[in-house]
Amino acid sequence: MKVLAIDIGGTMIKYGLVTVNGEIIENSEIETEAHRGLNNILEKIDNIKKKYSGTDLLGLAISGTGQINGEIGKIIGGNPIIPNWIGTNLVEILEKKYKFPVILENDVNCAALGEKWKGAGKELTNFICITIGTGIGGGIILNNELFRGENFVAGEFGHILIPKGEYEQFAATTALVRMVKERTGKILNGKEIFTFEKEGNEEYKQIIDEWIENITDGLSNIVYSFNPANIILGGGVTKQGTHFLERIRKSLDKKISIKFKENLKLSFAELGNNSGMLGATYLLLNKINRLEG
Repeated sequence: MKVLAIDIGGTMIKYGLVTVNGEIIENSEIETEAHRGLNNILEKIDNIKKKYSGTDLLGLAISGTGQINGEIGKIIGGNPIIPNWIGTNLVEILEKKYKFPVILENDVNCAALGEKWKGAGKELTNFICITIGTGIGGGIILNNELFRGENFVAGEFGHILIPKGEYEQFAATTALVRMVKERTGKILNGKEIFTFEKEGNEEYKQIIDEWIENITDGLSNIVYSFNPANIILGGGVTKQGTHFLERIRKSLDKKISIKFKENLKLSFAELGNNSGMLGATYLLLNKINRLEG
């Protein structure tokens, strides 16, 4: 039997079949068309399920955008990019419709759980996972469990304050793109910016160095708050390899005291775009075990 895993993002919906051992045996993606609202999302989920109508499914595991009460599968807040999304108990709707177990959890929390199950965190008991992309999000694993917080919104690291202002406004990938446009007048994506730096362009190196300082301003706050042994960084930055990770580590080292960096290890996430689907699958399998137990 397989799990149908769906990762609902603001731009794309990724989906696939996952085995109980965490192997993705088939996957694809479609446009979210977020502006069309909740009913459009429900229709897309239904079409995806119909695609696998001949498959014996254990249940449906969904990773989604927004602030989510993962214990009941309700969207409780976040940016209103999908009309009528906030306030919806998606699990209640889908379990009633499909008559099998369903889970819904925040996408970054799912990414952290995916890394815990099959990625960079599989040997770790405690770690913090931070994704750097359009915004900045976080997932917290404590004693092998997802820490959701009192109101299910723990790990919203993008909103912490650094000297320049709100963290994600200055340290997300979109911030790097904006910095380049402000300094050079050019509209480039992250890959293009790093290519210019690798070709020896000093101006782009200086911009990236400043961006790294912004990243580590926020990381230092997180380190001082949690005193973690492990921080896993996800998002597009992982494509820049170990040299880039070392630049982040050197910058962070200057901002934290010796006791906090004594056992601190930074690493990149390993699962890429599959982490959300795998983390959601992990949660669904745990739910099924609880129901059967």
